[in-house]
Amino acid sequence: MPSVRRDDDAIKSLDSLVQTAASLLSRLQAVLLEIQKSPASSPASSPSPAVATDAVPDARLHALALAHDSASLIRAHGTKISLLVINEPFTPAAVSAVLGELAAGPVPALVSSVQACTSHLYTEAVRKELAGKANRVLSELRELLKTIPRHAKVLPGSESPRRAFSPPDRGSLPATGLLWSACDDVVNLSKGGVGGFFVQRVRQWKDTLCDITQELKDWGDEEPDDGDDDDDHDDDDDDDDDDDEPGQCSPVHAVTERLANSSLSTQAILDQLMSSHQTIPRSDPDRIRPRLETSLKRLRLVTLLYQALTKRRLRKLPPLPPGPDQDASVAPRLDAMARALAKLPETFGDLACAFYELAPGDIDAAMDQCLSDALAATELLANDWQGGRDGFSDWTDKFRVEIDKM
Repeated sequence: MPSVRRDDDAIKSLDSLVQTAASLLSRLQAVLLEIQKSPASSPASSPSPAVATDAVPDARLHALALAHDSASLIRAHGTKISLLVINEPFTPAAVSAVLGELAAGPVPALVSSVQACTSHLYTEAVRKELAGKANRVLSELRELLKTIPRHAKVLPGSESPRRAFSPPDRGSLPATGLLWSACDDVVNLSKGGVGGFFVQRVRQWKDTLCDITQELKDWGDEEPDDGDDDDDHDDDDDDDDDDDEPGQCSPVHAVTERLANSSLSTQAILDQLMSSHQTIPRSDPDRIRPRLETSLKRLRLVTLLYQALTKRRLRKLPPLPPGPDQDASVAPRLDAMARALAKLPETFGDLACAFYELAPGDIDAAMDQCLSDALAATELLANDWQGGRDGFSDWTDKFRVEIDKM
């Protein structure tokens, strides 16, 4: 009987600790969510409901190194919990010990690393990214806690108390895998550092521009159907005096109207969407094709800009966070650069849509916007990180001349 009583006490203690840990994780996730929403905010403006995480971080603390170590420890402790849950004999006290270590050490340390990752030292973009990845770690850890047996009654005699609450699907294994993945994401971000993060982002934006370039090229190579030249300007020949509403003659709009008023199979929907865009008519009365050629040249040049800045700027990034005697303007410049470079794929995407609609006015407006955004981006990249000119500065001068005269 004393043994049974001790088991009951251990299970009750574990149950209470699981609830406390889940509540702590929820409150810490709220802190991380606020940082995600406002990465430029001061650490002191994001009060934490737990362990002194509302204090201004120590400037000597390396946030990414702390995040790396914290995520690694959470991964290891999560593995321990998973093994304790699925293996005989189940020992509530052992699980409680691991949970206590998590709540007292790596979990609050991970949140502290995000708060130490201030925007003026590590950039807003990296702070936001780290907050999001840390939030996912805590979310997956909460899911793992749900797999821990709770409110179980120890069975008397020779029956295993573990068997009384053994989950038939061993649900801790999938949860553990997801926790590993989330922790690995934090570790990889920390290993790459600020420079590695921006190199990856620029590569993603460049790949998007390459996709847009290829799609526009393929679209321009499409042959118009017979009769396209005759039908291009007859859409509004209904002898009425009123102009069609904007977008009413859009092929995509027509498809969506048909989808809303009919029941189509998935394949039929895909077929309709794929065939909804127009091709350039052979006569090309609005001179769409010359505009397309100019846009493709600009796209290729902008793609080259992304490649060049990765080599000549990002891979020569000074250490971040900067030391007390080093220039603190690098992080704000990186954020401004990232905003400009992230905008270009969106702008060229709008240009592609204007081409698909064969709308000369929209095409010209989008082309002007693309040119303006590209020139603005090169202005941010012209000088090196010390504010002086170098070989890449001369390259950006030539870039501006070339793209402007196209």
